[in-house]
Amino acid sequence: MRNHALCGLHSKSLAHIIQTYAQTKELNKGKVLHARLLRTWYPVCTFLTNHLINMYSKCGVTHYALNLFEKMSQRNIVSWTAMITGFCQNLRFPEAVKAFSQMRISGENPTEFAFASVIKACVSLRSISTGKQMHCLALKSGLDWNVYVGSNLADMYSKCRVMIDACKFFEEIPCKDGVLWTAMIDGYAKNGEFEEALLAFKRMIRDGIVIDPHVLSITLNACAAIKVRKSGECLHSSVVKSGFETKLVVGNALLDMYCKTGDMESASNVFDIVSEHKNIVSFTSLIHGYGEMDCIGEALDVFVDLSRQGIDPNEYTFSSLIKACANQAALEQGAQLQAQVIKLNFDSEPYISAGLVDMYGKCGLLDHSVQLFYEIINPSEIAWDALLNVFAQHGLGKEMMGTFDKMVLEVKPNAINFISLLAGCSRAGLVEEGLNYFYSMEKKYGVVPREEHYNCVVDLLGRAGRLKEAEEFINSMPFEPNAFGWCSFLGACTVHGDAERGKIAAKRLIKHEPENSGALVLLSNLYAKEGKWEEVRSLRTLMRKGNMKKLPGYSWVDIGNKTHIFGSEDWSHPQRKEIYEKLDSLLDRIKEAGYVPSTASVPLDINDNEKQQLLHHHSERIAIAFALISMPSGKPIVVKKNLRMGRVPVEIIGKGLDFTRPEIHWPLAEFIETGLVCSTAIAHKLVH
Repeated sequence: MRNHALCGLHSKSLAHIIQTYAQTKELNKGKVLHARLLRTWYPVCTFLTNHLINMYSKCGVTHYALNLFEKMSQRNIVSWTAMITGFCQNLRFPEAVKAFSQMRISGENPTEFAFASVIKACVSLRSISTGKQMHCLALKSGLDWNVYVGSNLADMYSKCRVMIDACKFFEEIPCKDGVLWTAMIDGYAKNGEFEEALLAFKRMIRDGIVIDPHVLSITLNACAAIKVRKSGECLHSSVVKSGFETKLVVGNALLDMYCKTGDMESASNVFDIVSEHKNIVSFTSLIHGYGEMDCIGEALDVFVDLSRQGIDPNEYTFSSLIKACANQAALEQGAQLQAQVIKLNFDSEPYISAGLVDMYGKCGLLDHSVQLFYEIINPSEIAWDALLNVFAQHGLGKEMMGTFDKMVLEVKPNAINFISLLAGCSRAGLVEEGLNYFYSMEKKYGVVPREEHYNCVVDLLGRAGRLKEAEEFINSMPFEPNAFGWCSFLGACTVHGDAERGKIAAKRLIKHEPENSGALVLLSNLYAKEGKWEEVRSLRTLMRKGNMKKLPGYSWVDIGNKTHIFGSEDWSHPQRKEIYEKLDSLLDRIKEAGYVPSTASVPLDINDNEKQQLLHHHSERIAIAFALISMPSGKPIVVKKNLRMGRVPVEIIGKGLDFTRPEIHWPLAEFIETGLVCSTAIAHKLVH
């Protein structure tokens, strides 16, 4: 723009040009225009200066804007508002609050835009006291019900976790628009009050407020959080009617809702609908959903599809996949994922590094798990908890306690850490140590015990056979145990043969979960242990009448790319002859080593020879025998079960039973403590 042409332009035209540069963030063009104004001695009035301040602020050079502002001979309310807004836009929140105070001192009355900006600054500073002062000032100015001020005040109270004040303020406003409703729904959701968020959305609809993609996605996320699929399906119909189904933010929220409520068929359908717009969030949500449903094959298929689409996975994608591999003990797939994680430099991400520690631990490679942990620089809370949990799962109580002692020097322990600690003490039989941890939680570490911690103590005392103490502890609890607590107590009564307490526990468990056959099965086993076969038959009849079925146990192993599934007394496999020959040879060897079958663990009214046969042909033994004849020596065997899971190194059974190696003891403690009859033959001699 030539200088003589510049002189002929009206201030309003120049302001429009500056405004355009601000919107498009063309800083260099704005600076050139400003320089020409100065060179031609064009009268840069307050009106133009305000536009320049706004332009520099939106382009991220607040110091230019502040320099202009400080040199202004005459400022008006627009000047002050532009400067306050500029500070907020560039995350300079303390300066925004200071500028607002200076504006008040200068005698200017703030506009709704100045109020909106300074309230946003209070939110970011988490300064509820300053925010309340702004509320009072807005009230005095008559602007508290203004659409900009009101929505920001509601947002401030909710984000500062003062929902009572947010609700009170919200209800006082006579005319509520979509922005205000959205602020409240978002506030409820972010404060974990998901039911209230859904109720607020229903009220919004009843008031005839037009919904937009943003509020729909917030409400769908609330449905996902509390797993209410019916409400989510109703919202889905609203999404379709509104024509927002192809909107990515809504599609991803729908996808997440169906995944978290376990409806993977609907999730897959939504995924296909947003296929043209899907991004890494879409893929990761579907992967996470399949992982939570233990559909690891489908999760890996989606991951492969993601790569084919040319979309780069992120840390959340990998952490979801690694978690799925950990839950299914998918060692080979987990190791391949680790290679990709290292290649893409994600191995230092907290959730990924902790996930790998957990995954190798659950696959039985304890050395790998420990090594990975000590390679982490500045381990996070979740990494420490992963290692604690690995030791806890393997019954290595002393190592777990040593890890906790190191952890408290680095990070403050949380509630989840104590769940791992108490569970580990229970499995390792460290009763006094576990009780000490429980009673020191609040007093020493400031962690208030929750329901899960009390249930862990019930399990701790029950496993140790201290049933009277467990009963007294239950009676002293501030709340009744949940299904897990009663199930633990009932299981302990079954193992230690306490029928009277077992009956009480069974009744309470049935009250919590009337459709769960586990209580009756455990009570039946308790009666069987005492030889009360009439009571056993009575319970079995009751189960049949109630259409309750005991879940049959299956074991499976992955050999190459194929999964081989076995049931008890399973004769269907093509290699059955070789499998049972291997089983018989193993039985001969462990009998020579002193093994005596524990027939008392078979809850059936049959003779001892038949019980021994059932033990010998248990699904897990069959799976181990098949793996031994099918896998190379030295490769870990991962036996998976729909009820339990364990691992035994191949070389221990296949090459002479080396009883002295310390690393073979950790999987066997789990077998024995849970009374897995299938593992008695292998575990008994290895531990004793």
